[in-house]
Amino acid sequence: MEKEFVPQRRHRSREIALQLLYSIDLRRDQDPKEAFELFPLEHEEPVVVDFARKLVFGVVENEREIDLLILKNLVGWRPERMVAVDRAAVRLALYEGVIARCSPLPVAISEAVELAKSFGTEDSGRFVNGVLGKIVRALESASSAQDGETASEPDR
Repeated sequence: MEKEFVPQRRHRSREIALQLLYSIDLRRDQDPKEAFELFPLEHEEPVVVDFARKLVFGVVENEREIDLLILKNLVGWRPERMVAVDRAAVRLALYEGVIARCSPLPVAISEAVELAKSFGTEDSGRFVNGVLGKIVRALESASSAQDGETASEPDR
């Protein structure tokens, strides 16, 4: 019987994904497959590794779209200026909560903040929370504006 995918397992998957994304980000010649081969995963549950793999490959495959979200919605903060761990946490949350929608957005943000606190600098948690909050507010505002335009169009 397959083990239930409880929050602790998802959190562990995100920890692994963050570390791998950080590694890939710093070593641009390393692809995700190679990063997974080098990461010690022999003691991890398969369900944990599978979700981590989904997250890492998803972020890497959608990195351009994710970085455009950051650039469009944050004036003065380009992804390459962020601390590498913070950048990985923000990308992970945006992929998981906005692009793939495989977790509720508040959960993705909360997890990214916790990961940034654990793996980043003293200010990483606040920074990641602020960045993601600003992006989410901008996305919600844009969505509301689109809904308003659609609602005000006359029936034909």
